[in-house]
Amino acid sequence: MADTKREIERKYESDDSGLPDLTGVAGVAAVVDKGVAHLDATYYDTPDERLAAASITLRRRTGGSDAGWHLKFPVAQGVRDEIQAPLADSLPRSFAGLVRSRVRDAELVPVVRLRSDRDVRELMDADGRLLAEVGVDAVQAERLSGDGGTVQWTEIEVELADGIDPAFLNKVEKRLKKAGVRPSSSASKLQRALEETAPKKKRGKKAPEAQEPVTAGDHVLVYVRAQRDAIVELDPAVRRDVYDSVHKMRVATRRMRSAFRTYGKVLDRAVTDPIGEELKWLAGELGVDRDQEVLTERLTAALGELPRTLMSGPVRTRLRTWSKARSGGSRRRLLGVLDGKRYLQLLETLDALVADPPLLEAAAGKPEKVIGKAVRKDFSKVSVLVEQGLDTERGHDRDLSLHEARKKAKRARYAAESAVPVLGDPAGGLVKSMKSLQNLLGDHQDSVMTREALQDLARQAQGAGEPSFTYGLLYGREERRAVEDEAELPGLWKEIKSGTSI
Repeated sequence: MADTKREIERKYESDDSGLPDLTGVAGVAAVVDKGVAHLDATYYDTPDERLAAASITLRRRTGGSDAGWHLKFPVAQGVRDEIQAPLADSLPRSFAGLVRSRVRDAELVPVVRLRSDRDVRELMDADGRLLAEVGVDAVQAERLSGDGGTVQWTEIEVELADGIDPAFLNKVEKRLKKAGVRPSSSASKLQRALEETAPKKKRGKKAPEAQEPVTAGDHVLVYVRAQRDAIVELDPAVRRDVYDSVHKMRVATRRMRSAFRTYGKVLDRAVTDPIGEELKWLAGELGVDRDQEVLTERLTAALGELPRTLMSGPVRTRLRTWSKARSGGSRRRLLGVLDGKRYLQLLETLDALVADPPLLEAAAGKPEKVIGKAVRKDFSKVSVLVEQGLDTERGHDRDLSLHEARKKAKRARYAAESAVPVLGDPAGGLVKSMKSLQNLLGDHQDSVMTREALQDLARQAQGAGEPSFTYGLLYGREERRAVEDEAELPGLWKEIKSGTSI
């Protein structure tokens, strides 16, 4: 079973390669010599170094206290999540899954071997608590692919102990700088090894810098590319069941699909519509059980607000049984989707789309004109549906109109998000307005779905000879909640219309 830890560290270089006296660092009561550890690590990547390009590290290391397989994902500058697995000859299956969105079907091969002699010091406070570990690493790097090459250097690495305020590293850095030690120019040993052992013809070459978006097509592609990147980057988090990762990936699929529809004059829908259908499929797979979970949470919260005297029959047990029966998904199912050919083909298709976008004539137009027109068109669709809902008698038809308005409000919100770099504050204001409208209409739709669920629960209870009083009571409360939402809508909509300047 793989373990995960948050790694917060900083790397430094010095001309004399020595470690200054750190007893003067504020809060440090003792510097404990832990001796020298001999580390031998082989780093794996695709032949074209896709993991390195994403600042992801995959290695098999012997020596030291944490020998085994290590997989590191960037979180922020100097911060990485390190996943560890026991030492084995072959790559753990869980690790293979966590890098699949980057690697796809490419082979993982040894690219660099790093052998380090690490002279370790522990910084302790007055209570004997570990504050940080400082290592002076004498590194020998050997490239295992291409033309090969070797390099060696010495660096100082300071890793924060678990539970210690990251601000402590600033105190250590202040002392190091005073002694002439400077921050490393490389973010990691692997990055430095790859750069300094690369064939001479490749050495020093940098990836081309992204050009500032100029045309409408440029701006749309920036947004689309960001959603593609989000899907790929969130994949490992979804596999690890990181909080809210499934929701975030689902939103990315929806944003991209909405962009295809909003900017149909920019990107050829003959190409994007089939991709949109695949994104809809993925969003559906990511949403398996989620809608049911939301419904169950709403009903559970409603039951929690009721006095015990109004709880008639085994309502909570009935709710649990009903919820479990309606749950159709599982972690295993989702992982199967992420490992399946259809999903991996979708990722390949998205890569091809952003690499060679199907641009139409309007893509060359002025961003303010093309994007502004598209956003206004989406807003007008919302307007029609909201007005239609307000003019419809309360009941099933109004519920349908307001549900459609909610979906269009979400699309208009995403369109406005994409337009902020071009249209500025007016687009930002529309994002906030559409979010407010979406939340209100979303609560209304949740009430509709909850009432349908309560009817189902009441039928099941009656069939089992249980009282249905509580379900009827909750139904009435949800009905009143929907009426309150509908009563709030005209005022909110008037405010939105008067404040929209797109």
